[in-house]
Amino acid sequence: MVSREYKKGSSLREKFHLLRSITNSHAESETSIIVDASKYIKKLKQKVEKINNETPSEQSFRESSDPNPMVTVETLEKGFMVKVMSVKNEAGMLVCVLETFEDLGLDVVEARVSCTDTFSLHAIGSSNNDGDIMDAEAVKQAVTEAIRTWSDSHA
Repeated sequence: MVSREYKKGSSLREKFHLLRSITNSHAESETSIIVDASKYIKKLKQKVEKINNETPSEQSFRESSDPNPMVTVETLEKGFMVKVMSVKNEAGMLVCVLETFEDLGLDVVEARVSCTDTFSLHAIGSSNNDGDIMDAEAVKQAVTEAIRTWSDSHA
């Protein structure tokens, strides 16, 4: 006859083994498994926070299966806010966009880039051309065309 304490200990070991496999932990001790699980939960919370902070257009883009990058441009007081989002990260896309900024005479004032699984660029570009007047649509077309040309040459 198997004791109740043995069954309880066996069940607890199974739960630790399950927790270890779910969190991809390589720890051996129960304490280390719990620490790894805690870190895993924190990472998941950060991912949820990041998703919750996305704009509705970023969320819908993430859910779409359109392989073409989405480019949006907003006019600011002294420049433009350019957002580029792509469901796949292709090496060189950032360089392509930054070269287009340079060609347009835009200086990058501030930028936030993510190139992990997807490609996401939020950049503020200020115009260094005093005489030339650019509109948001022209910037959008230039960035979109540059990405399309670059993608075609790297396909």
